[in-house]
Amino acid sequence: MAAGHINDAVRAFTLSYGDPNAHLASAREIDPNCSMAGLMQAWLLTMSNDGAQVVRAREMLRDFDTSGLTEREAQHLKAVHLASQGQWPSAVAVLDRHLMTDPHDLAGHQYAMRLDGYLGRFHRTASRSARALPAWSKDDPNYGIMQSFYGFGLEELGDYVQAEDVSRSAAEREPYGYWPHHAVSHVLEMTGRPKEGIAWMETRQPYWSVAKCNNRVHIWWHQALFHIELGEFERALEIYDDEILPSMRPVGTQLCNATALLWRLELLGCDAGDRWQHQLSLWQQQLTGMSSPFNETHAAMAALRANDRVAHRTVLDGMRKSASAGGELVPAYQGVIIPIAEAMEYFVDEDYTRAVDRLLPVEAELWRMGGSIAQRDLIEWTLTEAAIRSGQRDVALSLANERLALRPDSVVNRLFQEQAETIPAA
Repeated sequence: MAAGHINDAVRAFTLSYGDPNAHLASAREIDPNCSMAGLMQAWLLTMSNDGAQVVRAREMLRDFDTSGLTEREAQHLKAVHLASQGQWPSAVAVLDRHLMTDPHDLAGHQYAMRLDGYLGRFHRTASRSARALPAWSKDDPNYGIMQSFYGFGLEELGDYVQAEDVSRSAAEREPYGYWPHHAVSHVLEMTGRPKEGIAWMETRQPYWSVAKCNNRVHIWWHQALFHIELGEFERALEIYDDEILPSMRPVGTQLCNATALLWRLELLGCDAGDRWQHQLSLWQQQLTGMSSPFNETHAAMAALRANDRVAHRTVLDGMRKSASAGGELVPAYQGVIIPIAEAMEYFVDEDYTRAVDRLLPVEAELWRMGGSIAQRDLIEWTLTEAAIRSGQRDVALSLANERLALRPDSVVNRLFQEQAETIPAA
């Protein structure tokens, strides 16, 4: 039956392991009119955050047969239509209400979680999961997946002890699951335990490093961050060259990992060589028609490091177009994303004072760019570096102290503090 293939597709998608599209194709072979297969395909296209794929999703939805839909299907249709139009908060609101009625809709939970990630509010997944988990039996074969969503939400909420307990339990239930492994990685990063982080990665590498793990590039990124925290910068660069680049697909959601890692390493004094030029060549097909503030921020940074101001202007113009077009993401573009893109240009031009002036006012609103706390740290890292390079002792020392309070054993944070303390007092 088609339903069995839909269930397999949902597991592949929510585990981020395997190919959900193959299962959807099998479902359509059995039932060419399978509504949930079409809806899930539209969701996958929308979740890609690739402009061309989102257009395909809109085309699918425009011609979608709405007759005979179940209540779950009707709610998915309503939410994915909103999401494909860039109305992410409204799409999440639809899913939130739907999941109160249908707490076992695993795909619905994942769509809402992904959208919250794009909106920079992964922590809301903790609330959503807490509402639903009492309705789940621990004997349910997908309980570990649902548990992993809760664990990641707790981590983004800052409840690191409970997040680690929940996520390690979920990893035992679903060893190939991306989210439980990912959540523990985040906890170990945020609590400043890089040696434990590397051990966690290496012990579980057979589960996450294979081609069927769709987000293995991001897991490698996390491992590289652990090495950076230990001062092992060359090892992090080896991971970039030997693991991330060979595994990475040229799509924004994966390219962001490469951009974020190489930017950090270059700030730490590593020679990027021609890596930026190669990376920008992978970004090129993404530069127009982008629809993700998070991806656009990273694309702009890659263009600047590759010294391609035309590409940077293309991305910035797209941001400004989105900011003036109306819609629910306007506050993100106007208040955060455009200032970041402009600040990074000042930074690359060594106008560090203006970079600080542009970044410091938006620091409290960085969540609007999307991504996790660990991912957004790239901007705070750059702000701290700009404050040091501009000789603003008070700003630099304040930011370094803030970082050290969270991760006192971090080699990078100690380096920031040492550099800030050498700046002459005004």
